[in-house]
Amino acid sequence: NKDSRRTQVPASPKDNKRKRNATPKANMKIAKSKVESEDEDEEDVPAEAAAIADEDAPVDGWDNAPIVSDSDGGIGSDSDMESDEEAESADDANTDSSEQEFASAEDVSDAEAEIASANEDEESESESESETVTQKPLSLLSDDSDESNDDGGIESYDEFDSDAEDDDDDEAVTFRDMEKRSRKIDARRQMDAEMAELELETGDAVVEGERELFELPSDEQVELEKEAPLDLAQVQLRIQEIIRVLSNFAELRNETKSRNQYMSQLKRDMCYYYGYNEFLMDKLLELFAVGEAVEFFEANEVARPVTIRTNTLKARRRDLAQSLINRGVNLDPIGKWTKVGLTIFDSQVPIGATPEYMAGHYMIQAASSFLPVIALAPQENEKVLDMSAAPGGKTTYCAALMKNTGMVVANDANREREKALVANVHRLGASNVVVCNYDGREFPKVMGGFDRVLLDAPCSGTGVISKDASVKVNKGPEDFIMLTRLQKELILSAIDSVNADSSTGGYIVYSTCSVTVDEDEAVVNYALRKRPNVKLVDTGLDFGRPGFTSFRGHSFHSSLALTRRFYPHAHNMDGFFVAKFQKLSNKVQVSEQQTVVPTGSGATTKQRKKKRTNHH
Repeated sequence: NKDSRRTQVPASPKDNKRKRNATPKANMKIAKSKVESEDEDEEDVPAEAAAIADEDAPVDGWDNAPIVSDSDGGIGSDSDMESDEEAESADDANTDSSEQEFASAEDVSDAEAEIASANEDEESESESESETVTQKPLSLLSDDSDESNDDGGIESYDEFDSDAEDDDDDEAVTFRDMEKRSRKIDARRQMDAEMAELELETGDAVVEGERELFELPSDEQVELEKEAPLDLAQVQLRIQEIIRVLSNFAELRNETKSRNQYMSQLKRDMCYYYGYNEFLMDKLLELFAVGEAVEFFEANEVARPVTIRTNTLKARRRDLAQSLINRGVNLDPIGKWTKVGLTIFDSQVPIGATPEYMAGHYMIQAASSFLPVIALAPQENEKVLDMSAAPGGKTTYCAALMKNTGMVVANDANREREKALVANVHRLGASNVVVCNYDGREFPKVMGGFDRVLLDAPCSGTGVISKDASVKVNKGPEDFIMLTRLQKELILSAIDSVNADSSTGGYIVYSTCSVTVDEDEAVVNYALRKRPNVKLVDTGLDFGRPGFTSFRGHSFHSSLALTRRFYPHAHNMDGFFVAKFQKLSNKVQVSEQQTVVPTGSGATTKQRKKKRTNHH
C-alpha cells in the first residue's frame, strides 16, 4: 500500500544494510517463481482472456465487448504498467528523501539499484500479459469494435459512404453490423444494375449509329467468299444486319440496292449458316416473315422435348406419373389440350427400358402425333382405318380411345416397319387391331365402308428437321413432285374408303409432318375439287395457326381456314398440319359419264350408257 509506505518510520542504517544483503536472493527466487508461473499459465491464456472480456461485456452479446488493445491502454497494456512504475518510483523517491537524514550516498545508490531490479520484473510481467492479450479471439481485437465503443454503440448507416465500405471489407463480420453490410451490398448491386443498363443503352445507341452504315458485299467479295468462306460469327452478324434493314427497308436501305439483292444475300448467308440447300431455303422463307424465319431455323437446331402417351388401357396418367417420379424421372403434363401426355425433362433411368414401359403403360410418342388422333376422335364400336400406321403410336391411341371395342385396321406399305407396329400393338394390349400390308392407294378395292379414316401421309419431313437433319440437303424439286402426287392419290383413296352413311362417323383426317404449302393446303384443295361430296370441318384443336387461304398468288378454298398448322418455334413441337373432312354422300359425280359409288367391300364404277337410236 502506497499510503502505508509514506507513513512508515525511516529505517536505520543497519536495517538498510540487511536489506541490501537479502535483496539479490529474494529477487532471484521471485524471478524463478515468475518464470515457472508463466510456463504453467500459458495453456490457460485463452480462458483468462475470455474472462477478462466477459467482465466488461454488455448484456446484448460478446461481439460488442470492450476491446482490449495496446492503443487503448486496457488491461495488461504497457501504458498502465508505465504509469504504475512512475507512481511507485515517485513514492520511493519521497521515501528516500525522508531517509536522507540517516542514509549515506552509498545507501541511496543501493536503493536505486533495488528499484531498477523491481522495474525489470514488472516489465517482464507486462510483456507476458501483453502476449496474453494478443491470443484473444480476432473478433474481440477488431478495430471497428473500438470505434463503436468510442461512439457509445451508435453506428453509421450511410449506405453510400465509400470510405466506410472500403474499411468494412477488411473487418470481421459481427451480428450487429450484419444488417448494415447487407444494406450496403443491396445498394451497391442496385447501383451496378443501373450503371449496366445505362451502358447497354449507350452501347445500343452507338451500335445503332454504326449499323446504319451497313453495306452489302460487292460481287467480287461474294466470289472471294465462295473460295474462302467467312467465319460463322461474321455470317451471323451479317444476317442480323440484313434482317434489320429489311424490317425498315424504306429508311435503312441503300438507295443503290434493291430488296431482291438483300434477299439474295440473306438466302446465301442462311444456307451457309444453317446448312440448307437453296431450293429448300426458298420454300421455307416463303412461309414466314424474315424475322420469324430465323426463329424457325433456330428452333430446328434444338431437339424437341421427349414426350410419352399414357396407355389408358393399362394405366392412368396420375399413377404412371407417380411411378416414374419414384424412379427418378422429372416430368410434367404436356398441356391442357391432352389428358394422356407427359413431358420428360430429365430421367435417371432409360425412359424406354423401365418396367412400366415393358408392361405397356406408356408409349414414347411425339406430342405432334397426338393431334391427328384427337382430331379424328374415334368412337367405341366403330370401324377405323389407319392407312399409314407404323410404328403404331396413332393406331394404339385409337384403340385406347375405343376401349378395345370395334376394329382398327392398321395398314402400312413398308413390311419392315410393320415389325415395330406389331410389337407395339402387343405390348400395349390393343386387342382390336388388325395389321395388314397394302399400298394405301388400293384400299377402296381391298376394304371399304369405314366409319373413320386416318391418313398420316408420307411427306418431306420439313417439320421434323430437328430429328432428321439430312432433310436440309436431301430434298429437291423432284422429291416434292413425287410426294405431292402420292399424297393426292392417297387422300382420294381415304375419302373413297369412308362410308358416308355411317351413323357416328364419315370423317377423314389428313395430316403431315411437313410445313410446306405444296404438301398441305395444295393437297387438301385438290381433294375438295376432285371430291365435291366432302367438306372441311373444324378439327377440334383449340390451338395452332389457321391454314392458308391464299399463298403467293394462289387462292384456295375459304374453308381451309379450318385446318391447323403447328410450328416448332411457336408451339414447341414438331411442325405439323391437320385437316378434317366430312363425307356427305357416297355417290361422287366425277364427270357427266362417270359416277363413283364406294361400297362396303370396295368401289364400283357405273358408267352411263348412251342411248342408241335406230335409223331405218
